[in-house]
Amino acid sequence: MTTADDIQVSQTGHVAHVVLTRPPHNYVDEDVMRRLADALEALDADAACRAIVLSSGASAFCAGADFGAPRQTPTSDADPSSFYVQAMRLFRGRKPIVAAIEGAAVGAGLGLALVADFRVACAEARFSANFNRLGFHPGFGLSLTLPRLIGEQQASLMFYTGRRIDGAKAEALGLIDVLVDKAQVLPTALALAEEIATSAPLAVESTRATLRRGLADAIVQANRHECAIQRTEFATEDFREGVAAMAARRAPVFHGR
Repeated sequence: MTTADDIQVSQTGHVAHVVLTRPPHNYVDEDVMRRLADALEALDADAACRAIVLSSGASAFCAGADFGAPRQTPTSDADPSSFYVQAMRLFRGRKPIVAAIEGAAVGAGLGLALVADFRVACAEARFSANFNRLGFHPGFGLSLTLPRLIGEQQASLMFYTGRRIDGAKAEALGLIDVLVDKAQVLPTALALAEEIATSAPLAVESTRATLRRGLADAIVQANRHECAIQRTEFATEDFREGVAAMAARRAPVFHGR
């Protein structure tokens, strides 16, 4: 089955494969988040589906929001709430997700990667929480999901610097679970999903629910806080400078206003 040209869903046995294809960077917006959440909710309702693989049909896994496009750049009265309402739906799913990451997972793209239960990646993959480097607070629930995964110290380092880390460093931090050659990322992710799908589905879902008890609600609450701060910081000179510097491929010069 297929939901749209840029979000393809297929299923083999008990494993569903969701592919996001918006080349070259797999930028996301409210509409993409809505349709992706719809696709995952449909798989939740399908008893034949026991595990899901999320992958990219573009060079990047997901480069987040396209701040380089004038129509996408937030203005002083911008409100990302509607985007996040859709994004937060992704954390409500009941079935395990394995992300296959061959390229960049940046900003909201990193947030999307952390929706998954497990991440399979290669050395060429790149991960960055570049929000502060763009002049605003992290979003997508990352203020909770990233330190939960790699610890507060390493998460702080990623947030404050916006640095990109490769697949090997991501594995060392615990940001990804399996590091393989690039050609093996998707096959390995599918094999892991098939291994999960071999277990009793009711038991997997109940165990997952126990391990993640209260997590989706906590992420939504964290995201409300993130969103409120983002709304104020989108109006700052620093944000405008961060976006301009990114577009010009230069180091930003911030003034704290």
